[in-house]
Amino acid sequence: MRIATWNVNSVRTRLEQVLAWLRAEAPEVLCLQETKVADELFPLQAFRSLGYEGAISGQKAYNGVAILSRLPLEDVQVGFSALLPADPQAPGLGEQKRVISARVEGVRVLNLYVPNGSSLRSEKYTYKLEWLACLKRYLSAQEAEGEPLVMVGDFNIALEDRDIHDPGRLTGGIMASEAERRALRDALGDRLEDGFRLFEADSGHWSWWDYRTAGWETGRGWRIDHIYLDEELRERALGCRIDSQPRGLPQPSDHAPVVINLAWPPEDQDGDFEDEEDEDDDIDR
Repeated sequence: MRIATWNVNSVRTRLEQVLAWLRAEAPEVLCLQETKVADELFPLQAFRSLGYEGAISGQKAYNGVAILSRLPLEDVQVGFSALLPADPQAPGLGEQKRVISARVEGVRVLNLYVPNGSSLRSEKYTYKLEWLACLKRYLSAQEAEGEPLVMVGDFNIALEDRDIHDPGRLTGGIMASEAERRALRDALGDRLEDGFRLFEADSGHWSWWDYRTAGWETGRGWRIDHIYLDEELRERALGCRIDSQPRGLPQPSDHAPVVINLAWPPEDQDGDFEDEEDEDDDIDR
């Protein structure tokens, strides 16, 4: 099963690019962030024409998350309150459409659009840290559900210096501050690990290039789009890659898709492990 994540920076603006990518790559699941559209205007029919159903949580002009799948989507949950109904902060932190999950082939797919934070002195930065603390509580509640978990999305955090093109200058600032990194690590705990780093230890692999600083043209990027796996799924990970090709298109999203390939379901109907070798040919190991 291949699962992809992509901040498309407006699904209606990039619709033809996303559809073309799906035709070429055909992942079983694609998680989108920054869809920037109310649910009733989401172009779901266009995705259905390619065999994808969708679970969506959007709002006009800002934020928005969606899960598109060629496999059945079960037990769709929207927002933190789905698992934290008694948490006093969860309802307020759920007003922005940033959290959606669904069960796919027995795996809980959690799609997140983490707040950017704007600047270290902004109220939005305080909100970001509160949001990440709520994510920690949410993940603890999800672990109690006993489902395997893959958590994907735009995290707006470069967790390590090797995830930034110029760590000497940028470490300590927004998206690379110690408080943000610590909050995300606390949420991950000992349970979740970065799927991309299972296969690639080096720097120089970016998923986001800032429009404002001509990041793409100058090769100055960040790796802030992540896929995290629990232990059960880490054992099933076959490869993970960042597909930077769409970033070079005219009027692209500023983010690139990230794709992970999992040997899942673990057994076929005869009780034998499925052969994923052919599907893994185009995944970096």
